[in-house]
Amino acid sequence: MSSEGEGGFHMVDVSLITSGSRRAMLRTDDDVRIEAVYEPSQASVTDTAVTGTAATAVVLAHGFTGSADRPAVRRAARVFAERGAAVITFSFRGHGGSGGLSTLGDREVLDLAAAVRWAREFGHARVATVGFSMGGSVVLRHAALHRETDGRADAVAAVSAPARWYYRGTAPMRRLHWVVTRPTGRLVGRYGLRTRIDRRAWDPVPLSPVEAVPLIAPTPLLIVHGDRDAYFPLDHPRMLAGAGEAELWLERGMGHAENGADEELLGRLGDWLTRA
Repeated sequence: MSSEGEGGFHMVDVSLITSGSRRAMLRTDDDVRIEAVYEPSQASVTDTAVTGTAATAVVLAHGFTGSADRPAVRRAARVFAERGAAVITFSFRGHGGSGGLSTLGDREVLDLAAAVRWAREFGHARVATVGFSMGGSVVLRHAALHRETDGRADAVAAVSAPARWYYRGTAPMRRLHWVVTRPTGRLVGRYGLRTRIDRRAWDPVPLSPVEAVPLIAPTPLLIVHGDRDAYFPLDHPRMLAGAGEAELWLERGMGHAENGADEELLGRLGDWLTRA
């Protein structure tokens, strides 16, 4: 099966996983193949408590070195589906079974746009995006850059996202910069972390997450961050929330990204995404 929509969007190699679930290879506007999985809501359509929310699809954007099939991503997808949303997970370029090379949040906006358009192909009236860490920066930039396209989001949540580029203020971020900028580090990324990284520096430097936030309104925006995040301290979420119209959740005891989010937080996040 294949199809083509507006903006050069292609969908190829669609296969049935379980009843209602689909795995596909999407093709982005810059011709990169992106693996994606669609899963329908697990909530009963006869349950009046979820009537009206089944029309929502949540598109989940993972963090750097993640993929659609990582356990923490699958756990988050399951919780969101239990909250009445259909869920699309995908692997960013350079990750998992997707093609291309990771650009650390720059051209990944095109990957997310392809996944959002695929969600609309299923007839969902409303599509919300949620991103973790690098994926958090991507959902913010996507919401700003695609707000008037068919790849737009109707609600946006960024979890453990950086506010600004080139941050090296913590040991984990200094290690990440070594992986990204050094030939030996990129070999570690490819073979140790299963992440293929583009060796070219940004040119031009893309719109930063904090610069994107003022452009997102009136789309509902949620910023979530843990007070035990080892990568980005609390000045990052505060800077993001202060840059525009956003709701801010500072989570006590939470670590970083999808691995740091427990099921209680994911449940609240799923409720917000389906009802914001």
